[in-house]
Amino acid sequence: MLTPFTTSNHVDIDGLKRITTLYLDAGSNGLFANCLSSEMFQLTDNERLLITKTVVDHCQGAVPVVATGTFSRDMTANSEFIKKIYDTGTQAVILITSMLVEPDESEDVLKARLETIMAQTGDIPLGVYECPMPYKRLLSPGIMRWMADTGRFVYHKDTSCHSGAIDRKAKAVEGTLFGFYNADTATALDSLDSGARGISPISGNFYPEPYSYLLKTYRQEGRTEALNQLHAFLTMMDRVTHVFYPFAAKLFLQRRGLKIETNTRIPAETMANVDLIRLNALMDSFKALAGMYEIPLVL
Repeated sequence: MLTPFTTSNHVDIDGLKRITTLYLDAGSNGLFANCLSSEMFQLTDNERLLITKTVVDHCQGAVPVVATGTFSRDMTANSEFIKKIYDTGTQAVILITSMLVEPDESEDVLKARLETIMAQTGDIPLGVYECPMPYKRLLSPGIMRWMADTGRFVYHKDTSCHSGAIDRKAKAVEGTLFGFYNADTATALDSLDSGARGISPISGNFYPEPYSYLLKTYRQEGRTEALNQLHAFLTMMDRVTHVFYPFAAKLFLQRRGLKIETNTRIPAETMANVDLIRLNALMDSFKALAGMYEIPLVL
């Protein structure tokens, strides 16, 4: 999820409720609040809790909500904040893999720290996110199977961006409670073929409707030629959405008619004319795609 801010860069609670409604109306069947797209590293602890609780309360149980709970190298501090996030009403609390270990520390060290967190957080359902910040720490199929076997892990946001790696990891947790969700558009259909439970790409913060359509259609009809074509369009469009993010996503939604400001706490350079032309082309492509596949638009 994105976090809307006011012109004075405070959390825009009304805007947050409006964007939550947008996600729900567009067919999202789960929400990840307080994540990297939410500018979570630029928020205070109180803001992280406020944002998460606002989303949970606004959803009123319509879909599961998860949120990040690890912002320290201190596992006890992480455990205490995990409890606070869970108290907002989330279905699970997400651990950032690169916040738990340094780049040169082994997976055995990661496992030990996960065990510490599990011991300190009772039976709180947990998830993991291979967040690209502060660095990308990918998990092996082996540790994912171990995590699945603990019974505590229910959500994994994968950033492997490689069909073979995704297949091995998804197969490792097949038949368990540990749900596999792919963050990468290009490998979205491959991951669903491998057993992924869902997809969670940043382009869904520009236009969630075609992603909801893709997932629903895949579940109903499988990987048809028409769906392959839709996926090809989304893959090409995805290259534009990663530039000037998350500012560009807020500008795109504002141009779609959502009442939010474009302010971000992540510094954003001024978009050059050519970048604005590409964003306009993205809008035209999105609308053409929706018309081609008869995808209802929320805005």
